[in-house]
Amino acid sequence: MKNKLWAVLLGFALLLTLTACGKDDGVTDSETEDGKKIVKIGYLPITHAAPLYMQTDKGYEGYAVELVKFGSWPELMDALNTGKIDGASVLIQLAMKAKEQGIDLKAVALGHRDGNVLVGAPNIEKVEDLKGKNFAIPNKYSTHNVLLYRMLQGAGLSYEDLEVVELPPAEMPAALAEGRIAGYVVAEPFGAISVSLEKGKVLFQSEEIWSDSIDCGLVLRSAFIEKNRDLAKQFVHDYVAAGEIMNEKDKHAHDVVSEYIKVDKEVLDLSLNWISYNNLKIKEDAYGILRESLIEMDLSDAPPTYEDFVDSTLIEE
Repeated sequence: MKNKLWAVLLGFALLLTLTACGKDDGVTDSETEDGKKIVKIGYLPITHAAPLYMQTDKGYEGYAVELVKFGSWPELMDALNTGKIDGASVLIQLAMKAKEQGIDLKAVALGHRDGNVLVGAPNIEKVEDLKGKNFAIPNKYSTHNVLLYRMLQGAGLSYEDLEVVELPPAEMPAALAEGRIAGYVVAEPFGAISVSLEKGKVLFQSEEIWSDSIDCGLVLRSAFIEKNRDLAKQFVHDYVAAGEIMNEKDKHAHDVVSEYIKVDKEVLDLSLNWISYNNLKIKEDAYGILRESLIEMDLSDAPPTYEDFVDSTLIEE
């Protein structure tokens, strides 16, 4: 009787395993009522994801997109890595790290160009004034961290001269205003919040530290691309076209972004003024600089190569 029970349990476990393996191909499987494929894309409510907002506003032909909002990068990456979403607008370094750890992802476009600011408290006159003080970044695997590293290098300082802390982006303006940190670098519009309230000032624009820096990118799961090649190509083309419209930064563009990001108009105007959304192809030389920076900073031993991680064909085809 005991052996028979174990056999039943073993068979049931095997059935569950086979069912799971057959179903999980790393691609979501949802359709609209009229049979259109739904592409699930994760995002955080930041201006760096604005092409997605504009793309949704324009609408889609032959497919649909479901934008899935997340409150933090770890939550978003968990969903992306486990195949709960087909792609995401995400810090490119987090996707690189996932790729390095065996998650098959492809970076297909940039989220934006420039638009990251290094913000200091009003009493910080020069980089050297940050010595011994707290400075916040959103994640060590981020362009923001690389920008901080390069800013310190330019001033003859090292990481050890500061207390570098990781904070959620939304907490940074308050932390600066309360004196808990002396500065920060993060995605927009959180830099613009402190500057517009005169609780902080711009120490450097990202392009002053690192020209053509790569920050957020549009990343898709390789399984999704392989199973839906034509759809993936159309989606990326529509995304890039939306970026060009977003780059006009007219009233309509501001209205679209304001539906996803609830900040004062002055803050949003300043934030969008710093950012460019044109020419969103990921360039090999710019990616190479990012890859070398991660190695130099001991953040990664073997970040994925351009050929292994970036798929520029969806833009070029």
